Amino acid sequence: MNMDFNFFMNDVVRQARQEIVTAGYTELTTPEEVEDAFSQKGTTLVMVNSVCGCAGGIARPAAAHALHYDKRPDHVVTVFAGQDKEATEKARSFFTGYPPSSPSFALLKDGKLCTMVERHQIEGHDPMSVVLTLQNAFEEYCEEL
Repeated sequence: MNMDFNFFMNDVVRQARQEIVTAGYTELTTPEEVEDAFSQKGTTLVMVNSVCGCAGGIARPAAAHALHYDKRPDHVVTVFAGQDKEATEKARSFFTGYPPSSPSFALLKDGKLCTMVERHQIEGHDPMSVVLTLQNAFEEYCEEL
């Protein structure tokens, strides 16, 4: 029974990772990769991925669809909470003033936090409302590409 559950969870994690990578996000799995990505000039959208069924099932489609906009971040990256623990911890060290939340989004400019979309702004909402929240942040902080 336990082996079946582990196989199921590995499959869920693999699908959740693939969904966000297919959407164009670069996966960051080490603290060093996070440091390098967050030190880039310009705007960076960070999606803190999660296997949480309800909120993750809203956040991942929102992450994909939000990028279809005139103004969008220069870089889009993802860390996976509960899977790549050290990378996620390093990413969260940049999200000052916000408790750990997954799934969630952070928008940084030149490595400095501009805004967060926390789990409570995702869970119980439909993907389109999360897309609009993200695009409003893009409108405020990003340049037209």
